[in-house]
Amino acid sequence: MLSPATLPRFFLDVQSSFTGKAWRDRLDGKGQMLALALAQRAGLPDLLARVLAGRGVTPEEADAFLDPSIRHFMPDPSLLRDMDKAAERLADAVMAGEKVAIFGDYDVDGATSSALLAGWLAEAGATPRIHIPDRIFEGYGPNEEAIRQLRAEGAGLLVTVDCGTTSIDVLALAAAIGFETLVVDHHQAGETLPEAVAVVNPNRLDDLSGQGHLCACGVTFLLLVAANRALRRRGWWTPARPEPDLLSRLDLVALGTVADVVPLKGLNRAFVARGLAVMRLRRRAGLRALMDMARLDGPPRPYHLGFLLGPRINAGGRIGDAALGARLLVTEDDQEASAIAATLDRLNRERQAVEAGMLEEALVEAVAALGAEEKGAAIVTASANWHPGVVGLVAARLKERFGRPAFAIAFNKEGVGTGSGRSIGGVDLGRAVRLAVERGLLAKGGGHAMAAGVTLAQAELGAFRAFLEAELRHGVEAARAAAAIEIDGALAASGASIELAEMLERAGPFGQGNPEPVLALPAHRVAFADEVGGAHLRLRLKGHDGAMLDAIAFRAVGQPLGAKLLAHRGKPVHVAGSLSVDRWGGRERLQFRVLDAASADGAA
Repeated sequence: MLSPATLPRFFLDVQSSFTGKAWRDRLDGKGQMLALALAQRAGLPDLLARVLAGRGVTPEEADAFLDPSIRHFMPDPSLLRDMDKAAERLADAVMAGEKVAIFGDYDVDGATSSALLAGWLAEAGATPRIHIPDRIFEGYGPNEEAIRQLRAEGAGLLVTVDCGTTSIDVLALAAAIGFETLVVDHHQAGETLPEAVAVVNPNRLDDLSGQGHLCACGVTFLLLVAANRALRRRGWWTPARPEPDLLSRLDLVALGTVADVVPLKGLNRAFVARGLAVMRLRRRAGLRALMDMARLDGPPRPYHLGFLLGPRINAGGRIGDAALGARLLVTEDDQEASAIAATLDRLNRERQAVEAGMLEEALVEAVAALGAEEKGAAIVTASANWHPGVVGLVAARLKERFGRPAFAIAFNKEGVGTGSGRSIGGVDLGRAVRLAVERGLLAKGGGHAMAAGVTLAQAELGAFRAFLEAELRHGVEAARAAAAIEIDGALAASGASIELAEMLERAGPFGQGNPEPVLALPAHRVAFADEVGGAHLRLRLKGHDGAMLDAIAFRAVGQPLGAKLLAHRGKPVHVAGSLSVDRWGGRERLQFRVLDAASADGAA
């Protein structure tokens, strides 16, 4: 971690913004030299060079970064531990025409992984059967009843996707009743692995592939590359039975990658960039129906995947039929696709209403627990009246609002709680949860650095809170002390244009690990500010030369940012945010998405 002496300078001298954050130049002295090299040697415009330098891209890497290809970033799948074993067993299943049971998770990553594998198996010659567990009645991961049912149906090979790494007892049962199992996962693993033919997980402790940033759908894609290769060596592919085109399935991988919020670096960026190109062709019936139902404004972008398509697929697993998402993604029937998409859209609206009510209660509890000075390392909220399928969304909102790790837990009538947590950068929540399991505070728990799930008895709630306070205190204090908005460059309203926004898009796709460029508008006057949509703030920002720029601050109403902006009507403020192009209704309109602001005269 950088010491205060080596931190980049304050940008526009903002040391405490309307949201209480410092603004720092994303580039220190070394970064500015790198930006200069990118501009001179790679011939990039200055602002784009600054953006790439802020992400550590060298002049030699610039072309591959700006045009991420699968070929450039694809590793040899055999580098992953157990990959060759898994590929050979999958090839055996194809050549024998076996019935293969696919057990997936109930989120987008699980649905896309299941659909990706099932589609390949069907085309290659096997018979797939997908099972997605019910979140409430079955819970996360393989369970005994489902495993016995799948075996009774005649499946001899079980493939768990986006789950299974920690399912020691259940997969031992699977082996005992005659299943051979492949685990395809990406969640953090302990020292003990389940009984299986292969456990393909780049985050197992003995995996040295360096692909731990992949989501489960990305790992599944690598497995299919290896399986294609294994079958090619065996002479399985013929003119009458051609090798499946894996690149045409990257729409699923892109969706799983963005929705699971894994870092958009290396192969993940290539997956998303190429997957979006596939998605624009609208060849998959389910995604075509879902995009139309969600009324996408223009060609699909990462924003659409993360905030429009992903939540609708997740809605089935949260408050409806968990299998709907996978069914949507595998169907080739337009009528069925439209019906499922309509159901998921309705469930998503219901989910939003449930979430709003739960969040209101959770905010009251969190404010009371933290006190007026907002002291505390973590937030743990709980209720016997909450829907367990929505706790993760509430935890995410609490984390955003209070800037510290947060859990939301729903207890059932038996006093057993199902909860979900979200963390802040620099605080490994998955590790803390695993320690809590080891100490007997949780019945079950797991996840990764930024998100985790827990199961616990109501009697252990207080002990779990105390444990998190002690375990996370130093990490949270350090992370919050270093919290800052990193600025890529400055801009005036008169310099903002659709062409500039499109130039910056070349550094995308943006998301976790490759943040959207943040630009600062120095001393722009708030010419107009008013609420829109109940939660957002629409603005017009005026530069020194009179040029105007339309802006919007999402979910700012009722928050410190919104209140301060409204109070600064007619006054100059520094504004930080991102340029975007609104393409609604076939028209293009430039918009500035406000992330933060600060008084231009130095007052808070």
